Amino acid sequence: MNEPDKQLLIGIVGPCGSGKSTLINKLEVRGYHCRHVAQEHSYVKHMWQVITKPDVLIYLQCSFENSTARRNLNWKRADHEEQLRRLSHAFEHANLIIDTNKLNADDVFASALSYLQEYFS
Repeated sequence: MNEPDKQLLIGIVGPCGSGKSTLINKLEVRGYHCRHVAQEHSYVKHMWQVITKPDVLIYLQCSFENSTARRNLNWKRADHEEQLRRLSHAFEHANLIIDTNKLNADDVFASALSYLQEYFS
């Protein structure tokens, strides 16, 4: 296994409830330097590029139904759709997109880890 380059920054984006914090925790245990990019809360579409400047951007997809169930959110569908709109620029520029709707946290981690190991090789 290739060792992660601790100087490279991995940005993690996605709507609330997509598993960003869980993935970050799992990757950091493996030595990766990660940052949660709170792009879903920003009106600045390219904030992830300006503030975080990640070397790798991972986007976690999550449906309205799963977001609200995972986080016990009292949202309307429009709230989720607004987050997706705010995330659209990051989605378009992501190095890796993982659909978390049918995956558990370990599967999401395995997918990200596989990509990053290939990226660093």
